[in-house]
Amino acid sequence: MFRKFFTLIGTVGILVGGFGLIGLLGQMRPDVETSEPQIIAPVVFYDIAESTPVTLDVQAQGEVRPRTDINLTAQVAGQVISISDAFVDGGAFEKGDILVKIEDAPYRATAAAARARLAQEEAEAALARTDYEDLGRDEDPAALALRLPQLEQARAEYRAAQINLNRTTIRAPFEGRVRQRIAGVGQYVAPGAQLGRIFSTDVAEIRLPLTDDDLAKLGLPIAFSESEDRPGPPVKLSAIIAGESYEWTGRIARTDGAIDPTTRQVFAITVVDDPYGDAAVDGAPLAMGLFVDATIEGKPFPNAIILPRSALHGRDTVFVVKAGNILKQQKVQIVSTDRDTITIAGGISPGDRVVTSPLRGANDGDEVSPEPSNPSTLNLTSVKPTTYAEVTETKDEAAPEIEPVESDETLAMTERSEESTTAKAVADEPNASILEPEIIVTESDTANSNKFSKTDVVTDAGPEIVTASANREDETRRYRPGDRAPHDEVADDLNAQQLGIAPNQKNVEAADGKIAAIETGE
Repeated sequence: MFRKFFTLIGTVGILVGGFGLIGLLGQMRPDVETSEPQIIAPVVFYDIAESTPVTLDVQAQGEVRPRTDINLTAQVAGQVISISDAFVDGGAFEKGDILVKIEDAPYRATAAAARARLAQEEAEAALARTDYEDLGRDEDPAALALRLPQLEQARAEYRAAQINLNRTTIRAPFEGRVRQRIAGVGQYVAPGAQLGRIFSTDVAEIRLPLTDDDLAKLGLPIAFSESEDRPGPPVKLSAIIAGESYEWTGRIARTDGAIDPTTRQVFAITVVDDPYGDAAVDGAPLAMGLFVDATIEGKPFPNAIILPRSALHGRDTVFVVKAGNILKQQKVQIVSTDRDTITIAGGISPGDRVVTSPLRGANDGDEVSPEPSNPSTLNLTSVKPTTYAEVTETKDEAAPEIEPVESDETLAMTERSEESTTAKAVADEPNASILEPEIIVTESDTANSNKFSKTDVVTDAGPEIVTASANREDETRRYRPGDRAPHDEVADDLNAQQLGIAPNQKNVEAADGKIAAIETGE
């Protein structure tokens, strides 16, 4: 009985003690301090807006064409009896020159007969008027009584005969050149037969396709036509002929009055006066059929701002970091865009901090943490000769070295190199006039790099290019030949070939001991 009682009392005691211990531990637990989560402003990168004068040139291509290009045809039938020496392929002629002569004997006879009939009708008309006057009548005579219709018909026949006679001689209607000659001497041609093809050389025209953006850059409307008050923009034309580059100057004379339904573009017509004469460059004319590249001078913008394409959000929006690092959305006037940049004519001011990075978690009116997007570049120092004692003293005073990660093979090569270098240094130390080169590498903190990038080279003939970059605090290291660089990567093949050192060789001295390679790798 007592055993059960003590067992029950013990069990209750254990439970009470356990709960008491738990309560005691709970009271001993330190209070947890709670605080509001700190909101960190998102980081954005920016460029400083700078104004610069910009002329928005437009690039286009087109084919040179003559203003007039026609088929030379015969107006009367007959045999070709002569052809001008200029009427050959590529031949040049002046306005009014005789190009082709058709046999005119039949037309001369017809003209003579028509002249004779006209004379007869004139005599009969005069006789009829005399007879009517002899009758003494007061009223005006009828035209038929005076043979006036017969007289007019004779005159018309004579004029037609003269015209056909003149058409046997075919003259050049303008100054130009022969594109192709078809008819030859002795060939019989009918009215409308093609004798050849000729074109004018007074003006050359080039049709250049322009988009709506191009028209905006040039400030040209549809259906533009130049005038004295508003001349067309100048155009520079270029082409390669026989391996030589040539340039000609023209101007936009007009634009089409309608949009091409196929390409949805508008053609601007560039004109060049006298392409085979005054406009020829070093004897090279702006030949018809030549395919040329055209650069059209656009509107000048004296205070344009050029930014990276990444600064553009949507069609015409950029974000500017205002005072207090507050992000502000602004509309801008974009006058030109390409794959990498945009050109802005209004909407922001020089000196504005324009965001060029993606906006992650930031909107208009939010506070941001701005950072410049242009990384700093590594400062390079010159290489100067010094003695071994000076190198040792400088090295002892330098900032702490960056410990490299060395492999077993690298350690072995380094020990052999250090032994050779130490022996040589001890031998040279008494003579302070013997100079050995020293290299000074300055590592500048940059935003985008955390590794060395090139091989540092020292020769007794003078300094070589030294480049490096590291995402660390600035520090300067000085090395003497044979010292190990901060990193143990092997020299690249290019510098090895320049020094005459085998590729992938580490800290090698030449036979005279005056050349050493100190490498830096990733």
